[in-house]
Amino acid sequence: MAMTDQEVEDRADLVMAEFGDRHVQLTQFFENRFIDTRRHLFTDQVLSQARRVLIGAHLTQEYALEAAALFNPSMVPHPIQDNASDGAQRFIVSLRATGEGHVSSITFREGEINADGSVSIDEPGSFVTAGRIETLQNYEKATFIQKLYEIGFDTPFTRQLIGEMPDHFSFGDLEGVVSRATRADRHLNHADNEAADAVLNLARSNYVLQFPDDQPVSERVMFPAVAVEGRGMEDARFVAFIADDGKRTYYATYTAYDGHNLFTRLIETEDFLTFTVNTLFGSQIENKGMALFPRKVHGRYAMVSRQDNENLYLMFSDHLHFWNAKEILLRPTFPWEFVHIGNCGSPIETEAGWLLITHGVGAMRKYVLGAVLLDIDDPSKILGRLPEPLLQPTEDEREGYVPNVVYSCGAMAHNGKLVVPYAMSDQCSSFATFDLDDLLEDLLKAGPDGTGKQPL
Repeated sequence: MAMTDQEVEDRADLVMAEFGDRHVQLTQFFENRFIDTRRHLFTDQVLSQARRVLIGAHLTQEYALEAAALFNPSMVPHPIQDNASDGAQRFIVSLRATGEGHVSSITFREGEINADGSVSIDEPGSFVTAGRIETLQNYEKATFIQKLYEIGFDTPFTRQLIGEMPDHFSFGDLEGVVSRATRADRHLNHADNEAADAVLNLARSNYVLQFPDDQPVSERVMFPAVAVEGRGMEDARFVAFIADDGKRTYYATYTAYDGHNLFTRLIETEDFLTFTVNTLFGSQIENKGMALFPRKVHGRYAMVSRQDNENLYLMFSDHLHFWNAKEILLRPTFPWEFVHIGNCGSPIETEAGWLLITHGVGAMRKYVLGAVLLDIDDPSKILGRLPEPLLQPTEDEREGYVPNVVYSCGAMAHNGKLVVPYAMSDQCSSFATFDLDDLLEDLLKAGPDGTGKQPL
């Protein structure tokens, strides 16, 4: 603010000359960054565009999203199939990208599964830009109170705050109530101040992320935007969910990490342009690795999960955002999964049943993939379980950030082939293709306990 207009213009021109070709609409980005932080200015003076841009530039840094790793992929059918080759199916694959400071974000690629099961990936774009964040404008009082209870901030002070709200309220309504309460008592104790911050952070954690419709899929990134994601957005498990009326919505569970705690959250999109990100509720929303079935089962939502960091569970719910009950589905049984088991994405519906790709951890923390077949009408009933890994790291896949690991967050079936995108030692990603009929036959032969013996 102390620089002369000429100094500001010269310096702004220098920044744009050095960085303008490295980013899309950089001037507008700097303007937005200035808008986000202008409340910290010491004056209401009207500023020139050059001064706004320069302030925005000083509050911005480049971040190499994929500098450390690009891994834990999940793939779903592309919402647009118009340009697919003959016999091919277009797909979008999401990946966990990790950069400086081990902060993870969600990036995307596009490609095709060809008629023969081979996979081709489109050349990614040259730029990447985070979407524009907007807070939700409609919060439900009852669910908000429940989540405050679950995160340990159901206190007399927060009950007083939320008690003033209508049954449905906007972020602006909530912000006004919190502001009035904190201004009314300038000497709030530490616990109440912390609770006031928690109320606003909980509201901010539910948001809409919007990308321009002319921005290529590979140039979109879901970068940590709120406090609960501050240290990363990890392992998104996308699924193309078909509602009872035939409408397709893409959902993804992912793990948010704030540096101390893990939070399982839900992404919703119809077009990969507008994403709604929400908190999940319920006593069983804990730990990592939850994956939604691609449709309701007997009128209820279903998920596989791993709450205890050891076993695999099955959950049902009448409400997509509330999960309060679980039942055991699988326990570690074979040596390659003795440490723990989990899912590698949503179950895939086949004529033989629900095909669930799992992961198992054995000696020396070696991660491998397995496969299980569940009954189509009763997913708690196991029809087949491979006694040996479906996929394990080859010698040239064992070295990386976390050695001896193969891992996936979601596979796809097409034209009689199962295509499994997988990460190699938490560093980079590849694809494996299996004959689907052969795999289903092997599962049925193996039986529910992997021995080939059928239960009496």
